[in-house]
Amino acid sequence: MRRRPTRLATVALAAVGALLVWAISTQVFPYHSLNHDEGVYLQQAAMLLDGRLTLRPPVEDALRPWFFVEDGDRLYPKYTPVPAAMFAVGRLFGGYRLALAGIAAANVALVVGVAREAFDRPTGLLAGGFLLASPLFLIDSSVFLPYAPTTLLNLLFAFGYLRADRTDDYRWAAVAGAAVGLAFFARPYTAVLFALPFICHALWTLAADRRAALPRQAVVAALGLAGVGVALAYNAAVTGSPWRFPYEAFAPLDGLGFGQRRILDHDVRYTPELALRANREVVELFFTEWVAGGVFGAALAAVGVARTVRDRLTPRTAALAGLFVSIPVGNVYFWGNFNVLGDVDQAGDGLVSVLGPYYHFDLLLPTAVFAAVGALWAARAVHRRLAARLDRRVARTAAVLVLVASAGAVGAVAADDLDQRVDENAAVTATYEDAYAPFEGGVPANSLVLVPDPYGDWLNHPFQPLRNDPGFDGRVVYALDDDPFEVADAFPDRRLYRYGYRGAWAPYEGSPDAARLQRVRDVSGSNVRLDTALGVPDGALGVSVRVATDEGSAYYVAPNVSDSLEVDLTISDGRIRASGDVRPVDEGTLAVDGRDVVRLTAFVDYGPAGGFTYRFDLPVDVDDGRVRALTPRVERCRNARACGGAATHVPESAPDGVFVRSELVATEPNA
Repeated sequence: MRRRPTRLATVALAAVGALLVWAISTQVFPYHSLNHDEGVYLQQAAMLLDGRLTLRPPVEDALRPWFFVEDGDRLYPKYTPVPAAMFAVGRLFGGYRLALAGIAAANVALVVGVAREAFDRPTGLLAGGFLLASPLFLIDSSVFLPYAPTTLLNLLFAFGYLRADRTDDYRWAAVAGAAVGLAFFARPYTAVLFALPFICHALWTLAADRRAALPRQAVVAALGLAGVGVALAYNAAVTGSPWRFPYEAFAPLDGLGFGQRRILDHDVRYTPELALRANREVVELFFTEWVAGGVFGAALAAVGVARTVRDRLTPRTAALAGLFVSIPVGNVYFWGNFNVLGDVDQAGDGLVSVLGPYYHFDLLLPTAVFAAVGALWAARAVHRRLAARLDRRVARTAAVLVLVASAGAVGAVAADDLDQRVDENAAVTATYEDAYAPFEGGVPANSLVLVPDPYGDWLNHPFQPLRNDPGFDGRVVYALDDDPFEVADAFPDRRLYRYGYRGAWAPYEGSPDAARLQRVRDVSGSNVRLDTALGVPDGALGVSVRVATDEGSAYYVAPNVSDSLEVDLTISDGRIRASGDVRPVDEGTLAVDGRDVVRLTAFVDYGPAGGFTYRFDLPVDVDDGRVRALTPRVERCRNARACGGAATHVPESAPDGVFVRSELVATEPNA
């Protein structure tokens, strides 16, 4: 009967955690966060649900997702499948985000359980409340990153280990061993740092009473090592060697240690001095901005550690406190903590500003537990002092009021910190809403969408919501717009579209501000003609036109400028000619052969006031007297140098007098 209220309260806390995470995930991160790893884990989850460990795209390079390793004709993710599998469970029950809510609820309940095992029931419930009020827990539990799922496994290990240590129940030892083995499979180094204090405790138990402890610890160790074996077997299956992890196959220098570290084009010499500096900043941010109450909450945790050392230190509580050492010290050896800071010299820069110090997510456990210990000690100390001076009932009431006021102070600080983080991420989401607006109504079924590559030859970097089904046979297929003919030929029965946006891809700065999904026609014939009409706003002094291929350029002028300009491009007999309201400055024709991109650039000149540029990128394929072409990408830029992918012409957002009308047609000689 005494346990029942505690269990009900634990369930209530877990339910609140699930609801809060569900709300934040759906309202603040509907298009995912600035960390593009989310798309990797969701792509991997879809693969697991489809029974796949690898992808085999029908077009080389054009369909490679972010952070996937290329190995012959197959692709595999740089991450292990455990977090993705946990997300996939949510999809089985109706949606991936259900997994986020479930993981959050489990983490709250396990923190309560671990604190109860190490201390008592009140400490457990207060620790669960502290976790719930921590911005790092709420924000990072609301995104598809591996930190909350791995922490769930680590917490399950800690709970099972402490329960087995207290009861000598081999079943809980089995739970602990299986959990730590899975945690190692999920994130090996994270699991090792978390397990180190408990390994020390295990060694102490063996030294104290080997006969009693050995069978129990053997169960934990055997199942833990089984998890290591599964991880090595997975390595062998995907990388070809049990000792080569996928992340190492992706970037051999993106690992632990000091010296030269590199991933893709980002590299740094990670010295011990730089490591200490970066990790000091990360840990400082953790304790001042990302735990409940900020500095006040961190102070309570410090008081809790001090009181435990003085009054309640046991090997079990020492193991829990040891996480304050193993996690921060171990992370010094990992250069990822430098990367989350962005510019180390600029406060509030990098992913840490919106997602927090997520490599220290496991540090929430000891912080929450010892903050609860400190808060309860403070409340009891206040009650004792008041009881010595006041009536017992009055003293109890006053102590409760002091406790409520303190909780209110912690809650107010936590609410303010969370509000700031939510606002920062919500501002990014507002930009995402503009960027993904063309997809809100749904892309027509059986479509192929060409997307740009602002960060290199990757899908889902940055366009995380635009993911392919593992078999590349879903309602929509997304492909890079680098070789559109090859992609179109690989999916001949799909309707072709092109996605573009206006403004540099910088959601943290409110850009892009508009986007477009353009229907693309695929035409071919002996002749192909692109007819265009361009708006020329009032005040323009003239228009100059350039037609270019990879082989050369031709220039034209428009002698009579009105409110519109007609420019028609004709491709025939291996030559390109422009006509309409323009006349050539030189010979006026260009040769074209094979696959090329014909660039038509029209500069609308305002004299000293500047001007702007229309640009058409027309993919063509000229072979044996036949011409094939795709609807061109259309941009409107401040000048020609600003064109090139981030200035898509979006008719709805164009200024007065600016418009584009174009038609791509193919004809035969006698047509």
